[in-house]
Amino acid sequence: MEPIIELLNQTKEWFDPSLEGIFDDSNKDFITAKASMYSLCSGGKRVRPCFMYVVGRMLNCDMDDVLVFARSLEMIHTYSLIHDDLPCMDNDDLRRGKPTCHKVYGDNFATLAGDCLLNRAAELVLKLVMKKPQYAYAAYKMFQCSGIDGMLGGQDLDLSSAGHKISSEVLHELHTRKTGALLECAICTPVYLLDGDSSTEILRVLTNLSKNIGLAFQIKDDILDLTADEETLGKTAGKDLRDDKPTYATVFGVERAKLMLEAELDSAYANLDSIDYYGFDSKELRLIVDYVANRDR
Repeated sequence: MEPIIELLNQTKEWFDPSLEGIFDDSNKDFITAKASMYSLCSGGKRVRPCFMYVVGRMLNCDMDDVLVFARSLEMIHTYSLIHDDLPCMDNDDLRRGKPTCHKVYGDNFATLAGDCLLNRAAELVLKLVMKKPQYAYAAYKMFQCSGIDGMLGGQDLDLSSAGHKISSEVLHELHTRKTGALLECAICTPVYLLDGDSSTEILRVLTNLSKNIGLAFQIKDDILDLTADEETLGKTAGKDLRDDKPTYATVFGVERAKLMLEAELDSAYANLDSIDYYGFDSKELRLIVDYVANRDR
């Protein structure tokens, strides 16, 4: 078995069972809950939980507490996908090789499912913070990364940029927010769970690494949208061009986008070398960076 496949499987073994208790007997039969679980459990690479799993173990964090944050972050990511696919947004019918949430449950319940996942994510994190107040900053950063200063702001720029020419600076900001912010949260949250100031330098390196990976992930997505087929992607191919959205591939062309991807990956590997320099083992992080670089969906 390839090492990255083994690592992703380990992540799922650690992470997926935690999804079973999100809704209890008093609310699991609501259509909104069923729609939420449909999207949350519809597969996916679990890249964000994998980053949190790897960094948490690398830093010797309490992995039960890391799991709470990983679960909440994946719920936030899933809610954003549900809303992103709605007819009023990207109007997509396919996600992870399956019909999107609104195609199965309707626009109304899909909207509620997204709202529900976001709210539930906050409940789970705040419940832990009540027991361990030192985690308050980690909770704050998670919701900052998913709000107007992060993912939500990126989605705003994405929608408002459709059909318009934008500068490379705006394009960079768009994807740093829309894709990069949640990846930064996944990579850096375990550092926020540690006590003391000894993590300052590793936080700086991991933050820089997360920015490289966030842009690399998005550039790869943009290239695949233009070059891969729907069956391979598990979602509608060519929709960026269809919707006249500015992406790295549509603005700069596929070949230049590949060079930009290579530059971000070079910077990522340099930051991984710095992690080793500070005495941590970056081996598993390297596996995920390799995966981001070479994935076909």
